[in-house]
Amino acid sequence: MASSDLIGKLETDVEIDISPEKFHHMWCHRPHHVHHTSSEKVQGCDLHEGEFGTPGVVICWRYVHDGKAKTAKQVVEVMDHEKKSITFKMLEGDLMEEYKSFVITIQTSPRSNGKGSIVHWTLDYEKLHEGIGHPESLLQFFIELTADMAAHLRKET
Repeated sequence: MASSDLIGKLETDVEIDISPEKFHHMWCHRPHHVHHTSSEKVQGCDLHEGEFGTPGVVICWRYVHDGKAKTAKQVVEVMDHEKKSITFKMLEGDLMEEYKSFVITIQTSPRSNGKGSIVHWTLDYEKLHEGIGHPESLLQFFIELTADMAAHLRKET
């Protein structure tokens, strides 16, 4: 089997009624507040190295996925404020038990009608072996998290 059979990519768009700037700002500068937006999904986000709001920052997440408590240690590889994009590369944690590499990109852009945003999620990954499934349930987790974050951010306005 070619290694390309192990490489995958999942993408989705989620429409929200929050500005691209506000949603992007939460991920870049206040990821430690994400648990306030969806406490049943995210229990916490701790600064491990660096400074929130800067590329290269290393953060550790505690979350519940598929009914199980999990952890993720990630580095922010790219933070593009102009494109409202942030890219997290997985370093350690539960996902690394099944995937050789895992990268999550979140890009937020204005909707064509000028009201709200489209949040584009991209999951790029390489499975350790063919017995590992594609992370569709994780993509669903992010869709639900996006809706929870939008509802919370709407209250902050």
